[in-house]
Amino acid sequence: MGLLEECEAAFGCADLYGVIGVGRQASAAEIRRAYRRASVRTHPDRAESQHKEEATRRFQVLSKAYAVLSDAEQRAVYDEQGTVDEEGEALRAGTDWREYWRQLFPKITFKDIKDFEKSYKNSEEELADIKAAYLDFEGNMDRIMESVLCMEYADEPRIRRIIEAAIDSGEVPSYKAFVRESKQKINARKRRAEKEAREAEKTKEELGLGGEDDLKALIQSRNKDRQKQMDDLLAQMEAKYGKKAKNRGKKTAAKKRE
Repeated sequence: MGLLEECEAAFGCADLYGVIGVGRQASAAEIRRAYRRASVRTHPDRAESQHKEEATRRFQVLSKAYAVLSDAEQRAVYDEQGTVDEEGEALRAGTDWREYWRQLFPKITFKDIKDFEKSYKNSEEELADIKAAYLDFEGNMDRIMESVLCMEYADEPRIRRIIEAAIDSGEVPSYKAFVRESKQKINARKRRAEKEAREAEKTKEELGLGGEDDLKALIQSRNKDRQKQMDDLLAQMEAKYGKKAKNRGKKTAAKKRE
C-alpha cells in the first residue's frame, strides 16, 4: 500500500496537506508546527492499550506525510504531480518513526511546557484552535477538550465562554451537541478530571516529588478550583437551559388542555 492509500485508510484523506492539517501554501515552519500538534494528539504513548496498535499506525502515517512535505524536492514533486516517491530517502524502509519524532522535537522540560502554556493560553492561536475544534467536532465538548493543546478540565468554563461568544457573533454555527449538552456528560467529564488529578498526585509521589510543598499546594489548589468551576458550570447550564425546558413543558401541557 502506498503512502496516499495509507493516508486515506488512516485519516480518511488522501492529501498529505490535509493529513497534516495545513493548506498547500503553508510555509515549512507552519507545516512543522502543524505536524507537532497533530503528532502529539496521535502519539501512541497517549493511547489506551486497546487502541495502541491503531494509534501507532496513524502516528507512522502522519510522520511519513511530514517526511515528504518537509523535504523540498519531494514536496515539489508531490505538488506538481500529486505522487509520492515511495523509494525516496524520506520514506526509506526501516525508519523508526518514534525516534524520528524525538530527533525533531527533543525532550522538553517542565519549565518549557509551562512557558508554552502561558504564551498559548488566551492567545490568537488558541482562539483559532478552539473554533476549529468546535467546527471539526460539531460542538462535542469531549472531543474539543481532548484536542486543544494545554487543555485542563478546569479550563472548560473559559472555553465555553469563548465558543458562546463566537456563536453569538455569528462566527460559528450553533450546534445542538454544545448548546443542549446533558448534565450527565458534563458530570462524566468532571469525574474524569477528578480521576486524572488523583493519578497525577500518585505519579508525583512515585517520582519522589512529595517534598516539594509548593508543587503539592499548587496541585491541591487546582483540584479545588477545578471542582468549584465544574460545579459553577453545572449551575450555569441548568439556569441557562433548564428554564427553556420548563417553558417548553408548560406550552406542551397547555396544548394538551386545548
